[in-house]
Amino acid sequence: MSERIDLKALAGELGPKFGEGAAERDEANRFPAENYVLLKEHKVFSAQIRVELGGGGATHGEMCAFVRAIGRHCGPTALTLSMHQHLVAAAVFNHAHGKPGQKLLEKVVAGETVLVSTGANDWLASNGSVERTDGGYLVSAYKPFASGSPVGQIMVTSAPYEDPVEGWQVLHFPVPLSAEGVSLAGDWDTMGMRATGSQTVVFDKVFVPEEAVALRRQRDAYHPAYNVILTVAMPLIVSAYVGVAEAAAEMATGMAARRGGDPVAPYLLGELPNLLTTAQLAADSMVAIANDLSFDPVTDTANAILVRKTIAATAVMATAEKALETSGGGGFFRKSGLERLVRDAHGIQFHPLQEKRQQHFTGRMALGLDPIEMSEEQKLPRAAE
Repeated sequence: MSERIDLKALAGELGPKFGEGAAERDEANRFPAENYVLLKEHKVFSAQIRVELGGGGATHGEMCAFVRAIGRHCGPTALTLSMHQHLVAAAVFNHAHGKPGQKLLEKVVAGETVLVSTGANDWLASNGSVERTDGGYLVSAYKPFASGSPVGQIMVTSAPYEDPVEGWQVLHFPVPLSAEGVSLAGDWDTMGMRATGSQTVVFDKVFVPEEAVALRRQRDAYHPAYNVILTVAMPLIVSAYVGVAEAAAEMATGMAARRGGDPVAPYLLGELPNLLTTAQLAADSMVAIANDLSFDPVTDTANAILVRKTIAATAVMATAEKALETSGGGGFFRKSGLERLVRDAHGIQFHPLQEKRQQHFTGRMALGLDPIEMSEEQKLPRAAE
């Protein structure tokens, strides 16, 4: 049996180290591989797994706090870690509820295996093509936003398959990134979060054995699995961005204090904590709803998480922009570091569900409708030929 990990102490030790070279990595679009070496050495990738299985025994809430603390020093490291950790959290939840998950957890424990997700980016339709073959499937697809892929070892993803009897389905499965037919596009060149390595992963007739398929669901329909995925994932992801916002606010406050008698500064410094507190409260509420993975996996739970994600996203971006204004212009210089934080903060809006999609989802639920609208044709299985 392994020992329980102390993530709070570890954040204090590793955070400043992760911040070293953050500007240079941003400038070069370079993945923080050196930070991942330290995370592996301290067994952070297996931290949420129970000690009985060889993990660190950390709670989901503790991991959210760790990600947030790291985000204050290096947003890209925090964000990529959150992507791995949400897959672990989902597997922990599923294993605890008698569903597949233990095999993936054992792989993570065995070698601090780094997991990569296309996550909710694939959403309900997924993308790609699937051909039936002996013993499994051949999958071809382009999977963008694969954070951590430069050092990832297993990708947890999905692809659409037209079953001759059941019609369109989506298959969910893990794939080793070393598998034949898998390649990295090297196309991650963005405004912010430039060091996450979130490039497109390309599948060219990659073999997926039948036994690797963990879930089959109807394409385009909302599936209960997302009640788990969204509830465990979004608090972790949002925590990374709240850490970025906290760093931006702290930096801007220091810059404003150095401006002496600027009569506008008190107003700006009064607005800034209001915006930041909104982001913090929304994130804290998301963590509370997830309740250390003791939650009811129903659509109302996922909806509550998504509402708070939008509130947090709006507040994170507003905090970063107000921090830039509060800096009095000094933050506009790249050497200040604040400009990078502002760019990084804007990445939060693109994580599912985006604001208008969340509002549509939530509004349909308020009307007593299914959260996702499907056509009558989509609802019907295809007749066997």
